[in-house]
Amino acid sequence: MSIGEEAPRTRRRPRGDVRAGLVAAGVELARTGGPDAVVLREATRIVGVVPNAAYRHFADRDELLAEVCTVAMNELADRMAADIARVRGKRGNPGAAQRRLGAIGTAYLRFAHEEPGLFATAFAVPQQHGYNDRTPLGLLRDALDELVEAGALDPQRREGIEYPIWSIVHGTAVLTGQGPLRDAPDLRQIESLSLAFIANSLT
Repeated sequence: MSIGEEAPRTRRRPRGDVRAGLVAAGVELARTGGPDAVVLREATRIVGVVPNAAYRHFADRDELLAEVCTVAMNELADRMAADIARVRGKRGNPGAAQRRLGAIGTAYLRFAHEEPGLFATAFAVPQQHGYNDRTPLGLLRDALDELVEAGALDPQRREGIEYPIWSIVHGTAVLTGQGPLRDAPDLRQIESLSLAFIANSLT
């Protein structure tokens, strides 16, 4: 640098950029290693800031993990919504309503297998999630409400039925994903039987 020239100034990152960067880094850590991989120090290394910078945005590791959990859960909901949107047929059509319910289960299971790290992280819940309006549970409830509107589900059976249905699909995802059925030779058949069991139980 010649005499008279000013030293180049270090460009500081806006606070919002650092926070968003840490969350994005946490999501990628979760994608490859699940919730246990979401560590503040590693997230700061990825973003390129000093470790103490994380504490200007998150009180502790659980607070960052909670944000990452929300992102993971919202990504699952987005995948489910996309599969629902591909089902043809007007709302209230019995066949279309049943296919949309099936699409929800299929998308849920596919996400669990394609994104095991994010799937596990979505349910790590170190604190209450800040979900948006379109959640997996909300999408399931809407599909069940449509079945009632279409005359494919008895209204008297509707209340609370989303919980055992969610439990069956989630249990299947865990057992066939990282659980004791992960090496079963007929994984797809197990999943198909689970979804068929739900569909048959509603008629």
